[in-house]
Amino acid sequence: MKIKEIIVVEGKDDTTAIKRAVEADTIETNGSALNEETIEKIRLAKEKRGVIIFTDPDFPGEKIRHEIARKVPGCKHAFLPKEEARERRGRGIGVEHAEPEAIRIALKDAQLTNEEAAEEITQEDLMDAGLIGGPGASEKRARLGKILKIGYTNGKQLHKRLKMFQISGSQFAGALKAIQQEDKNG
Repeated sequence: MKIKEIIVVEGKDDTTAIKRAVEADTIETNGSALNEETIEKIRLAKEKRGVIIFTDPDFPGEKIRHEIARKVPGCKHAFLPKEEARERRGRGIGVEHAEPEAIRIALKDAQLTNEEAAEEITQEDLMDAGLIGGPGASEKRARLGKILKIGYTNGKQLHKRLKMFQISGSQFAGALKAIQQEDKNG
């Protein structure tokens, strides 16, 4: 599988994992040491071929993703569920630990963001759905993020992520229904 866009990853081990899974070029941020030179490379890559941001599903990875998205709007985003990015011994989390097939799926499902959603999903909707501030909310958000392919978020970030990816009310309702069906089927 050949990827046209340039994939932004955190480090060399991520590049190695990407190249095991697909034919692609990468830009490495060298972890959270994201400097202006790297941002300029990402801007140029976006103009020439497009960019997919593919950072680790952890706090530092999300921080890097957010900073790049803020400074270089219009990039696609690929997400790996935490369980797909966990080191076999269970200690580390990162793109470098993912199986090639999980990487291919995440890249195939990469989405373009847009800050202005067509339909507004409110904080109240999130609370009513049990995604914020209740027992099991974190696990439910993880499942929602996986179904909608927007990655895991904490309660504060969920609303912003739904808006960023223009998740419609019907998509949101469909994902909630899928979660309820999974719960029902055990």
